[in-house]
Amino acid sequence: MSTDTQTDELWERLQQFVGNSNGEPGEARDPVNVPMIRHLTDALEDTNPVYTDEEAALASVHGGIVAPATSLQVWTMAGLVPGGRRRGSGVGPDPMTLVDEAGYVGVVATNCDQTYHRYLRPGDVLSVSSTLESISPLKKTALGEGYFFTTLQTYTDQKGEVVGEMRFRILKFKPANTPAKKEEATPAAPAAQQPPVPIDVAFFWEGVDAGELRIQRCGGCGTLRHPPRPMCPNCRSLEHDYVVSSGLGTVYSFVVHHHPPVPGRQMPFTVAVVELDEGTRIVGNVIDIDPSEVTVGLPVEVAFVANEAGRVLPQWRPRA
Repeated sequence: MSTDTQTDELWERLQQFVGNSNGEPGEARDPVNVPMIRHLTDALEDTNPVYTDEEAALASVHGGIVAPATSLQVWTMAGLVPGGRRRGSGVGPDPMTLVDEAGYVGVVATNCDQTYHRYLRPGDVLSVSSTLESISPLKKTALGEGYFFTTLQTYTDQKGEVVGEMRFRILKFKPANTPAKKEEATPAAPAAQQPPVPIDVAFFWEGVDAGELRIQRCGGCGTLRHPPRPMCPNCRSLEHDYVVSSGLGTVYSFVVHHHPPVPGRQMPFTVAVVELDEGTRIVGNVIDIDPSEVTVGLPVEVAFVANEAGRVLPQWRPRA
C-alpha cells in the first residue's frame, strides 16, 4: 500500500470524529470573582477601574464590576488537577491517538479566535462544551506534513445562555526529515549549544574566559544589572562598566528540566536563578548535587566549566 493511500485512509478515518464532542463538558470549579479578576489584571498590567473598583464600575456603562473579556477561557481551565478533564470524542478511539500512532507526534497551536456575547460578572458560573469542528486534509508545512484540527468551544453561563465561543486550531505534524520508523533513525550525537556573544555582552564572556564573573554596573547611578544591556533601566544612562563578583550567592528559584532533550546535556538537570551577594541575579545550571536536593536558599558558588565544544560557562555548585 502506498504512503499516499495510507494517508488518505487515515484522513477518512479522522472524518468520523468531525462534529462530535471533543471531550466531556466541564463546569468551572469557581464562579467569576473579584480576587481572580484582580490577579489577572495585575498580571496583564491592565488598570481599567471597571474590573476592580466598585465605585468606578457603578458609574460606568457596565453598572458594576466586570471581568476582562479575554479571560473567557480562564474560568473553566482545569488547573493543576491530576489528570485534568478526560479527553474523548465518544466515537471509538481518540483522533489524537490515531495521528500519534501514524507518526504525527508534533503539535503546535496555530491560531485562536474568540467571540464575546457579553461581559462576565462576579457570580457567573461558566460551563464549556467542545466540538471537533474540522480536520484538514494532509498539508505540507515548514514544520512537516500534518493535519490541522479545529475545535469550537462554547461557553455558557448558569442560565444556559451562550456568553462566548472560542475557535482553536492546532497542527499535528510529522517532523520534517524524521524517518518513518525508529529503527531507521541513526542521528549523530548533537553538538553542545553555544551562547551568542553580541558586543554588549563581550566583556562578560571575556571575564568568564579569565575566571571572573563580571556584572555590568551603570556609570550614572551605579546600579548593577544582569543580563548586560546598553541602557540603564533606572536612570537611562548609556554609560557603564563592570564589577567582579565574589561568585557567591543563594538559589532564588529553580526548575528541574526533564524534557525535551537538550544537546550536550544529560537529563535531568537543574536551572536556577541565583541571587548574588552583590544583589543582582543570574541564571545558570546547578551542578555537583542531585536535582532532588536543590532548595530555595541553597548557598552556592560559581564554577567555570567547559562544555563538550570547549566553551567555558559559569555554573553553580553548593558551597563547601
